[in-house]
Amino acid sequence: MTRTIAPRRVRTLALLFLAVLGVLLAGAGPASAHAALTGSDPAQGVVVDKAPSQVTLTFSEKVATSDDSLRVLDPKGKRVDTGKPSNVSGTSYAVPLHSGLPDGTYTVSWQVVSADSHPVAGAFTFSIGAPSTTTVSVTDRTVGGGIVGWLYGFGRYVSYAGFIVLVGGAAFVLACWRRGSGVRALQRLVVSGWLALTSATLLLLLLRGSYTSSGKVGAIFDLSLLGQVLQTKSGAALISRLLLLAAAALFIAVLFGAYDKRDDEEKRDLTFGLAIGGSVVAAGLAASWAMAEHASTGLQPGVAMPVDIVHLLAVAGWLGGLCALLVALYRSNTPIEAAAVRRFSRVAFGSVLALVATGIYQSWRQLGSWSAFTDTAYGQLLLVKIGLVALLVGIAGISRRWTARLADTAVVRPREEAVEQDTSEDDDLGVREPAAARAAAGSAKTATATADSSAGAGPRAAHGSTAEGGTASTADSQEPDEPESADEARTSGDSEAPAGSERAAQLARQKAAMATARQKRQRDADPDRFGLRRSVLAEAGVAVVLLAVTTVLTQTEPGRTEQEAKAATSSSSSSSAGADASSGALTLTMPFDTGGTDGKGVVSVDLDPARVGGNDMHVYVQRPNGRAFDIPEVKVAFTLETKKIGPLPVNPDHITTGHWATNGVQIPMAGDWKVAVTVRTSDIDQVTVSKNAQIG
Repeated sequence: MTRTIAPRRVRTLALLFLAVLGVLLAGAGPASAHAALTGSDPAQGVVVDKAPSQVTLTFSEKVATSDDSLRVLDPKGKRVDTGKPSNVSGTSYAVPLHSGLPDGTYTVSWQVVSADSHPVAGAFTFSIGAPSTTTVSVTDRTVGGGIVGWLYGFGRYVSYAGFIVLVGGAAFVLACWRRGSGVRALQRLVVSGWLALTSATLLLLLLRGSYTSSGKVGAIFDLSLLGQVLQTKSGAALISRLLLLAAAALFIAVLFGAYDKRDDEEKRDLTFGLAIGGSVVAAGLAASWAMAEHASTGLQPGVAMPVDIVHLLAVAGWLGGLCALLVALYRSNTPIEAAAVRRFSRVAFGSVLALVATGIYQSWRQLGSWSAFTDTAYGQLLLVKIGLVALLVGIAGISRRWTARLADTAVVRPREEAVEQDTSEDDDLGVREPAAARAAAGSAKTATATADSSAGAGPRAAHGSTAEGGTASTADSQEPDEPESADEARTSGDSEAPAGSERAAQLARQKAAMATARQKRQRDADPDRFGLRRSVLAEAGVAVVLLAVTTVLTQTEPGRTEQEAKAATSSSSSSSAGADASSGALTLTMPFDTGGTDGKGVVSVDLDPARVGGNDMHVYVQRPNGRAFDIPEVKVAFTLETKKIGPLPVNPDHITTGHWATNGVQIPMAGDWKVAVTVRTSDIDQVTVSKNAQIG
């Protein structure tokens, strides 16, 4: 006996998928930083002899700062910084300090917004003279958490889901099943996608100010914060998305209004215009993510943003079309043609190819090395995503086999039953309208005609036609599923004309409903159709989980950035250990980015014994993953700004890969020297980074 999926089971599966989604979102926690602190001056945990004039923080990428982004607190928790943070060079930001600070332990607290729109915060300590007790907590600060952070993550998920359903559903109608423009269930699906994306965008716009600052619920409706958000890259992207959604509303109105009412010839002409306009709007919506998130910063943004747009459109074409197909199989009263399913299968295959190509590039760009797959949270999540995509492709392969079987059976069945049913140009997944259903529909039309004639001829004519065994009463008496009896029909015929007309119309509606029910039962009894529905439902379930993992992935620090931060931290720690082991030795570690291809790394300057007179200097250049980095040229210059000495240039000799050295570097007097290192990675790409150090 062929089984069918009950609506209750469908609801249970949907609730199960939502529960899995909730677990994934709940486990996401606060948004991880996409900009990482790669260095500071003074360094974390260091003890300096002289109070610095400023505190400088260096990040892995450019960040946005506000008046309170960098704060320096004394041991009692009082602020000792003055003025606003300023960008001193590249990705380094400094805040000035009061002069003559007493000895003790000071806390540096910072909160900024990375170039890809995610907030990042942290804290560390350094000491002047000698360490002391402090009342300030030095635990790392987290942002993007709490109720506001959860709501923001939920809004991001809903916006992605709305975009996929809106774009993919509309593309399914235009490219695969044009008759679907008149199917109410598909119309509701696409409109729901538009409503979800619009609502989520408005929610993100309201939450943005609080999400990147205090994280308080009360700040959500702070108009001053909203004004600041509108001036940022993320705010501009959200506003652009809302404007494009207005154009999308017009597109939907035409697709499900004027387009649906046209005949096939006119539809072909209108399809081209809708496809062009819809593609422009869809690409614009995808660009609202690409211009403000991962793709907009880091390595090769000019290439990454178009690739990200193609990636998002491919996701929408595959998963959004899958949702539309699921609705057509479960909720549509109009049978979907096997030809339409085959067309979607081809669209999905092309989307998967685009996803693979763009996904490989994005993985290389965000990870940078094979070890990042297992050593970073981003890489581990990416492995989970790859596994889900592979599972989804496997289930899609099963769906393709069901589609092929449906295509085969659709060719055989009309030939076998040519007497009962005329074949059509597009088969309907092997679902034929039964002869009984046609008879019922014909009986309904006859009943309506009988009622009209009865109304015109009066009570006697109506009675006479019934008594003679007219078509309507005969069909009623011979219909096994129809509870109406000939006597009841005869009684209705004896009534007044208006009453007879109403009764006949009611009978017509009942017969039509019964015919539709029988048609649905026979459609659902088709084993091939049932197999396709089951595999598509499984695809949709995996897609829900995949979308949740993707949302968490966009809020996770890229593996390349995380490894750069780890390399800088380990270099700083080893430098501090080396300074403690050898009296008077000095090591300065500075990350750099020349802006060109393969232009990021870390440069370390070792000066021994870091005193007045002759010193031995070694310069080491490493890639972000800690490997030696061989570059064309390295130059060093020493400047004592307080005495207006320098810059004193030093050109070290190339010793081996990533290692330069020179002897007899003369330091004329003690003081707070600025050590500037110029790194050239190509003929045109170079950058100068610097740090201050007490020498002598």
